[in-house]
Formats: sequence, C-alpha cells, structure tokens
Amino acid sequence: MMGVWNSNGDPAKADQNLRKHDVSFEEAATVFDSPLSVTVPDPDHSWYEERYIMVGRSFQNRLLIVSHTEIAGAARVRIISARPLTRHERRAFEEGAWEE
Repeated sequence: MMGVWNSNGDPAKADQNLRKHDVSFEEAATVFDSPLSVTVPDPDHSWYEERYIMVGRSFQNRLLIVSHTEIAGAARVRIISARPLTRHERRAFEEGAWEE
C-alpha cells in the first residue's frame, strides 16, 4: 500500500469529515488496500494539484469514495475527503461504469 498522509496532519479536517460523512480517514485509508478499488482522475475539483477519486471497499466492508492527491516526490497520498457512495454511485460502480 502507498503511504497515506491525512489532510496535512490537520486533525480538525479529519474530525470534520467523520462528523459530516461518518467516515474516519483511518477507515478511508484502508480503501487503498482494496483489490477491487478503482481510481479515476478528478480534474473538476482542483486547478492547482492533480486530484483523484478512488472507489472501493474499506476494512469495514463499506463502499467508500475517497478524494485524494499524490504528494509530489513521495510514495504517499493526502486524503482530502471520504464518504459512502450514493445509491446512484454504488450502482455505477457495481456495473463497472467507474472503470477507465
């Protein structure tokens, strides 16, 4: 697994994500170990850094969508946000629509 660095070390961002989406960044990091995860570029949400969306199962067997960016020069990523999939997103994932 690539190393995961959560939200610039900002515990408030991680707490905010947990309150808003009921997903901890610790759980979100386990999606990177999911053998069936899919990662796609997310150019619509940033013009100054390359962002990606990963969809996969966490260690708690929940389908999550994890927004992240790679840290330049390091084999690590920074999680931006994480949440459960909507019904529409879940259906698209199960039908293979997320694959590039």
